[in-house]
Order: sequence, then structure tokens, then C-alpha cells
Amino acid sequence: MPMERMESRREDDLYKYYEVHETIGSGGFAKVKLGRHILTGEKVAIKIMQKKDLGDDLPRVKLEIEAMKNLSHQHICRLYQVIESSTQIFMILEYCPGGELFDYIIAKDRLSEEETRVFFRQIVSAMAYVHSQGYAHRDLKPENLLIDGDHNLKLIDFGLCAKPKGGLGYELMTCCGSPAYAAPELIQGKAYIGSEADVWSMGVLLFALLCGYLPFDDDNCMVLYRKITRGTYDNPSWLSPGSVLLLNQMMQVDPKLRLAVRQLLQHPWVMKDYNTPVEWYSKQPLGHIDQDCITEMAVNLKRSRESTTALVQEWRYDHITATYLLLLSMKQRGKPVRIKTEHHFTEDTFSPLHGGLQKPHHYADDDDAVILDSLDLCSDFIDDCPWVARHPQQGVCGKMEPTLDDKKLASPLEKRCNRSPAERRKATATHHLERRHKERQQASENKENVAQREKEVEIFALPPPRTPTSSKKSMQPRNVLTTPGQNVSNGYKSTPKAVEGSGSKEPVKRKAVESKESTNIEILAFSPERRSRSLDLPASGDSGRKRRAGRVFGSLERGLDKVITMLTPSKRRAQRDGPRKIKVQYNVTQTGQTNPDQVLNHILSILPEKNVEFRQKGYTVKCKTLDDFGKVTMAFELEVCLLHRSELVGVRRQRLKGDAWVYKHLVEDILATSCI
Repeated sequence: MPMERMESRREDDLYKYYEVHETIGSGGFAKVKLGRHILTGEKVAIKIMQKKDLGDDLPRVKLEIEAMKNLSHQHICRLYQVIESSTQIFMILEYCPGGELFDYIIAKDRLSEEETRVFFRQIVSAMAYVHSQGYAHRDLKPENLLIDGDHNLKLIDFGLCAKPKGGLGYELMTCCGSPAYAAPELIQGKAYIGSEADVWSMGVLLFALLCGYLPFDDDNCMVLYRKITRGTYDNPSWLSPGSVLLLNQMMQVDPKLRLAVRQLLQHPWVMKDYNTPVEWYSKQPLGHIDQDCITEMAVNLKRSRESTTALVQEWRYDHITATYLLLLSMKQRGKPVRIKTEHHFTEDTFSPLHGGLQKPHHYADDDDAVILDSLDLCSDFIDDCPWVARHPQQGVCGKMEPTLDDKKLASPLEKRCNRSPAERRKATATHHLERRHKERQQASENKENVAQREKEVEIFALPPPRTPTSSKKSMQPRNVLTTPGQNVSNGYKSTPKAVEGSGSKEPVKRKAVESKESTNIEILAFSPERRSRSLDLPASGDSGRKRRAGRVFGSLERGLDKVITMLTPSKRRAQRDGPRKIKVQYNVTQTGQTNPDQVLNHILSILPEKNVEFRQKGYTVKCKTLDDFGKVTMAFELEVCLLHRSELVGVRRQRLKGDAWVYKHLVEDILATSCI
């Protein structure tokens, strides 16, 4: 197989197995998007890295991947799959809907001692496990701790971790991490023990949880370094004597006087109200295999439990590993262990789960083979097609049967599939002769049919749009105050390419439906998922037949998409005329106002004064700040929304890129100055 085609297939695996949605984070050389695993329906986080941007940091990414493959713990974010091509690396990770611990601290101002203890015990548990595996994290901070759906912490970002060959007691020399959390010995350029440096960072993190700000902080780096090397900081009056003592024991300038993680496991402050040491061992050991997950996978793979177990235990971190780990996560959260395959076929045909593990069955009648093989690749089309009905599963495999209105279409296929082997062989010889004769006629007829379908689709026309179609060239100036109903968006000074998330590969049908600026059907195309199903075919002798079938099904699919898109946009547009209604969350600032347009205009008026460039889309404002060289230093999102169970307006905040504490001060200043 040519190298270009192999690379294309590797990248297509992302869209074959996952839906890719909006950007939920960005930093350094990576962008993180929300995704959904198609087979299980589970949400995932997709970390996307361009190799050309990584440069010398590529080995660091390789180390991060290797570390996450080796670490399996209830308080460490799980790695599900790695997809790598010559240009990109995709890491499929556990999705934590609660966001960063840092944002939680901002929302609460500071945490109570009781809530801090809950989180800190989980941090100690994760770090004790990491150290037991011979790793030092070296970048522990609130931004690298996420909150999952059960309000538990998950440690992330092992890009700066170290695993000394001589063991964890081996001295390191690399100065890395975030300055505000770095131990004095790192800043001074001395040799240091990774686990001792981690304990210092844990002390700074504990202080941030209890106080809502950092013990060592200054805009001038040299002043900050002097504060850290001296190890002096002020304890606020609300800290309990036990908290003050623990912080002092962890933030000792001399690393030999600091507490070790093993001492933290049963420290009196940590054990208060629990009366038991912290459980640090893994509840998700790598060697454990869950038989319920194996059984569900075996059914869909059409394999035995033994061979499926052997396949999973290879731990390739491919789609097999991802499916198993996601099923395991579903079971641990009390959800049914089910793979949401749309169709089940016979043993010999492809299953969506295992792709190329088995060869497709070669039917005696080639037309039947094309149709049946295409059904699996076009499952999305089958769901919407009016002349195909899905029946409940019968045993292991469901059965595809025609509707009453289409017996005329389906009966020839049914008759052929019911033939005896001898009849099939006899029919094959006759069919091949007929097929060669008809091939040229079918090629020209297909072109005519496709053209006719495209023409028929265009008959369905929308009523004239309520506002003229806008053009990107005629965008309003950046600082013009607008409300979403005016259908005008503010533009960045820089090119749209700089906007985080602007290249999100959402399903195209949804983009066309939700677009307010145009209903031009020329923008319609295959969604990434459907495109991969149509093009990612095995290199076999009958690939030409499958491509022809893909074209026929593809043209029908495009036609249906156009009809659906043109018939529904006005309804969808009406739903987006006002701000979203959301529940009160920790990343939502509540206001005392009831007019969302007034709040939005307050924000838009103050952003230029703070040297923040922005782009408005509806009630969402995407913001960024630049340095003197035009490089993006901060990117964040503000969304004006309505709060459930009240008539008040809220502002949802989300940091996409940049220093967390600088972001905190900037956003607080914007919202306070906006009379909120």
C-alpha cells in the first residue's frame, strides 16, 4: 500500500470511530476537542498535535504517551487510543466534564477545609501511585487536575514527567514546570529528587485550594524566584493551626526536611474526619480483564472470548483498546455494557468494531455483494432511508428486511440469497457475462441518474431569506456594539485562522442547518464520518465494485441531506435567536440583571479598553490577547446565557489558552468593569 494512502487511513481512523466537536482547550502545541466514541456513545477528549509544531518537544510527547500507557489509576486521566501519522498525533483521552480544578477555585473564591481535604486526599493518592511506578510528575498545578462527572479529580499532562533509570532516588537536573509551583532547588539550578520537588508543588497547590491565591506570586520573575528561594509567605487568618502546620512541613526550602508522600498518606490533617490512611493503590490494575466487556466485544467481533481477550491484552492502544476501556468505564459508572452498533451482519462481513480483522464474504452474485457490503459502510444513510427497515436483533445478529412498499426492490435480492450453493455457482457464470456487457451502460446511466437526482433536489426551494445573505468581506468594524438579532459579527484584527476552534470538523449537515449567514447548498459535503466509511475500503479485487456502490449511495445521501437541510434551517435558526438556558455551574458568573443584550453590550464595550481582541457570534464572544510580536498569549470565551429556575442572566467563562492566574485577574476585571 502506498505511504500516502497509509497515512490517509491513519488520520481517517479518527473520523471513522469518533465524532469531533468543538475546541474545549488549547495550550502550547496542542488543541483539545470534545469527541464522542461512535460505538459506545461515550464522550472523549481528543488532544491534537501537529508534529511540525512540536519540533524538539516531540520526544516529550512520546514520553507522555508512554507514561500514560503504563499508569492506570482512579485519579489519573485514562488514555484510550493513540492515532499517529507522519504529520499529526491524536491522543484519545478520558473526558472530564467538570473542567479544571483551577476554574473551580476561581468560582468558589476559596474552598473550605473540609472540601479541600476531599480533593487533597485524591491528589495524594494519585501522586503516591505515580511515585510507586518510578515517575515524577514535575508539573503539578490546578490546571493539570480535572474534575470528572462524579466530582473526583483526575491528574493530566505527563509531558514533563521523568522516570530516572536509576530509580526515583536518582538526581535530576532539568529545570521545568511552572515557576510559581517550582521547588527552590529547581530554580537554583541544583540537582534534585523528582518526588521531593513534587511535594513542594503539592504544598503550593494545597495553599491555593485553601486561600484562593498563590503563596509566591509576582509579575517580575526575579522577584518571584527570590520569594521562592527564601520560602517565606503569609498565612491568612482563616487557616486552621493544622493547615498552617501541614503547609509549613510541605514547603520547606531544604528538601530533606520536607514531608515525603508516604508520610502524607497518614498525616493527622489528611486523616481528619476519615480516620483511615489514603488508599493509593490502583483500583484499575492494567492486568485485570473484565469478562462482561470481553463478552460484549466478542459478540460484535464475531470471535470467541479467548481470542477477544488475547486481542485486548495486546494493549496496542488502538480502537480495540479504546472500546474495551470505554466499556469498562461504563460498567464502573453503573451503565449497561453495550456497544451501540446500528446493524449486525453475518460472521463473514465487516463489523464496525474490527474493521480489517476479517475479509469480507464474497457472494456468488456480485451485485448482491456490492449491496450487502455497502450497507455496513452506509449505516447512517440506511437510518434515514425510507425503503429500508431495521428489525430487532434475532439472537446475535439482526436481520435486514424490506418494507411492504419495497418488496419489488428487495425480492430479487432475497431470492438470490436463498439459492443453494450449486444454483449460485451456475448463476455466477451467467451473471459475469451479463455484467461485463452491462457495465458500460450502467456507468453512463449512473451519471444521468445522479444528475437527475441533483436536479430534482433543487426543486425543493426555501422561501426567500428574511435578511440578505451576508459576506465575510462586508463584516462590521471590530468595536461596533451589536446584539445577536442584528446578524452582525465582530471580526478579529488578525486572520480568522488564529481563532481557536475555527477549524472544528463538526458534522457538515449540522453546520449547514445552523448557519445564519447563508443557505447556499454548495457548502454541503460528506461529513467526516461518512466520508471515511465510503473511502476507507480494503485493497481487494472487488474494491471497484464497492466504489461504484459508494457513489450510488453517496449521491442519494447528498440528495437527502440537501432536502433535509433546506426544509429545516428556519426552525433551527429560530431556536438560536436568544441566549442559551443553562444550569448554574461553577464557571458561570451570576449577574443581577435580566436583560442579556444589555450584559452583552457591557462586555463588548469594555473589551477594547482592556486590549482584548474579540469576535462575536450570537451571545458568545471569543477573546484573545496578543504580545508585542503578534503572538496569542491568552484565549478565552465568554457566553451570555440565561439561568434555569430564574430570570437572571449569567456569563459562562472558559479559558482556552494562557496563564491561569493572569486569565483569572483579566476576566474578573472585565466582568467587574462591565457593571456585572
